[in-house]
Amino acid sequence: MAKIAKKTARGRAAPKLAKVGPGELLTLLDFARYAVSRFVEAKLAFAHGTTDPVAEAVFLISEALHLTPDQFEGFAHARVTVAEGKTLLDLIHQRVTTRKPAAYLVNKIYMRGLPFYVDERVIVPRSFIGELLDSHFGDEGGPGSLIDDPTAVARVLDLCTGSGCLAILAAHHFPNAEVDAVDISKGAIEVAARNVGDYGLDDRITLYRGDLFAPLGDARYDLIITNPPYVDAEGMAALPPECRAEPKLAFDGGADGLDVVRKILRDAPDHLAPGGGLICEIGRGRELVDEAFPELPLLWLDTEDSEGEVFWISAADLG
Repeated sequence: MAKIAKKTARGRAAPKLAKVGPGELLTLLDFARYAVSRFVEAKLAFAHGTTDPVAEAVFLISEALHLTPDQFEGFAHARVTVAEGKTLLDLIHQRVTTRKPAAYLVNKIYMRGLPFYVDERVIVPRSFIGELLDSHFGDEGGPGSLIDDPTAVARVLDLCTGSGCLAILAAHHFPNAEVDAVDISKGAIEVAARNVGDYGLDDRITLYRGDLFAPLGDARYDLIITNPPYVDAEGMAALPPECRAEPKLAFDGGADGLDVVRKILRDAPDHLAPGGGLICEIGRGRELVDEAFPELPLLWLDTEDSEGEVFWISAADLG
């Protein structure tokens, strides 16, 4: 009787990894090279904190060995123990066969150098807004600055907070601000609460479960930040397996990707203080947003790795 190949959950034959004999892989660098070869062979997708197979291998191996990614180079030629080697091979195998983001396998992701807990209840954070808080909301007051003084910001709102990482970054960046963070997902709020507690910010960050502004009453904010669902129907159908492992709710922006963005722009004026503003990430939908809201003077912001994927608009310009 013919043998039946094992199938993955979505019906594909599970990839077979090259067998590793005793003593063939010795150092961190050996395991990283092996991981890169397997990741490339399996045609994995990289969009969850790393952008290529080398960075992904370094991240996964470092976390498994309780090192930060920037410590990898210093230990690259150090040998791993037999037990550590088994753990590393198991993680590499999981990454290839399950196609889950590496962040889920080690329950950690970094944003702006800070570690955050993540699991399958939340999207793996990879927002450009963290960088923009540094580049456009600093205390220099230069031509690129959107506010004069971070210490004067009293209230910040993070909509669609997910793991709470942007709310936490905002609390660090605006030292005198009270931060509210909202998500419609019970699981996301639970993960966010864990991260807020880990950073000792329970007294400054308040978490709300609900649909956008609904749980906030008539509260007004100096700054609203949001990285909402913005993937359109075509994009949802084309998501790689790594993204399909994440909550669909965190991606799905409706037929054209703008369902949630429309609600935010509609209701934000009722929740912005005079002189405040909204910063919103929408991915590669700039053209659609400009067409949908030609009357709004949106200021598109660039980062080191993005161009025109985040916009800013002041309370005055929102009306």
